[in-house]
Amino acid sequence: MPLITGLHHVTAVTGDSQDNIDFYTGILGLRLVKKTVNFEYSDVYHFYFGDEFGTPGTIMTTFPYGKGLVNGRHGKGMLNTTAFSTALSGLDYWLERLDRFNIPYKQPQERFSGEVFIYLEDFDGLGLELVFNDKDSRKGYNNGNIPGEYAIKGIHHVEIWLESYERTAALLTTQMDHKLIKETSNRIRLGTEDLPGKYVDLLAAPGTLKGLAGRGTVHHVAFATPDAQSQLEMIEKLNAYGLQHTEVKDRKYFTSVYFKEPGGVLFEIATSGPGFDVDEELAFLGEDLMLPDQFEEKRAHLIDVLPVINYPTEKYT
Repeated sequence: MPLITGLHHVTAVTGDSQDNIDFYTGILGLRLVKKTVNFEYSDVYHFYFGDEFGTPGTIMTTFPYGKGLVNGRHGKGMLNTTAFSTALSGLDYWLERLDRFNIPYKQPQERFSGEVFIYLEDFDGLGLELVFNDKDSRKGYNNGNIPGEYAIKGIHHVEIWLESYERTAALLTTQMDHKLIKETSNRIRLGTEDLPGKYVDLLAAPGTLKGLAGRGTVHHVAFATPDAQSQLEMIEKLNAYGLQHTEVKDRKYFTSVYFKEPGGVLFEIATSGPGFDVDEELAFLGEDLMLPDQFEEKRAHLIDVLPVINYPTEKYT
């Protein structure tokens, strides 16, 4: 069994909390599977968006620090685009939907001889894509806003810009169970399998300015590992490879280890369980503020300082 099975989640630094809810649940139709707080700085929400269950590979998460946060800058040394997977037949539907809600986007493009996608940004300027394909058998979340056949199925791939991609590609292929899937002159696609939710695209962008952290940028990308034992085996591989990493951190819904890959992007190895239903029933995921044990004594304070949000969002039906 491979130690890395694909993508787990992407976490971004964002601005307004309600904007996050509106965009990811309203515009994109994802489910808010968990409303909690940043485990390192509890006065900020941590939202998790995904499919019905919060399945690894479907999850986009945000730290909404508020509209006053300085904007970041896309550039090399950063994950700049998170691509979502949806049905090949959904292009016209999504173009009409984005037009209806005044979401700017670039006209449909192709890569790798036939992969159709559109580029857009969320309300904070975070780079996103919708990739239209017939390779994804995952079932998207159907909340009634978007027809089930056009629902987002999960993450398709992430796109990382680098000065050069050789060292990052070497890490992924020799230590993290990825293999070469496709390549062009300045882009290589690696994956644990040739399936959406398993891909990492590396772009050689030597002439691009270095990315700057801030609002509208990705904080880290997490890769899925089956369980605590496989996570420990991955730690042994990181040690042997000479990469410094954090201790194992308990994130309640999974455990995590963080490290910088050679190009400067923060990687995480996250276990696939125990999952988001450990503290809420599946039918009610995301409805209440759920806190780790160490913050329960601060609940009254957090309810007082965290912004009030409206969920579900009804204006994007």
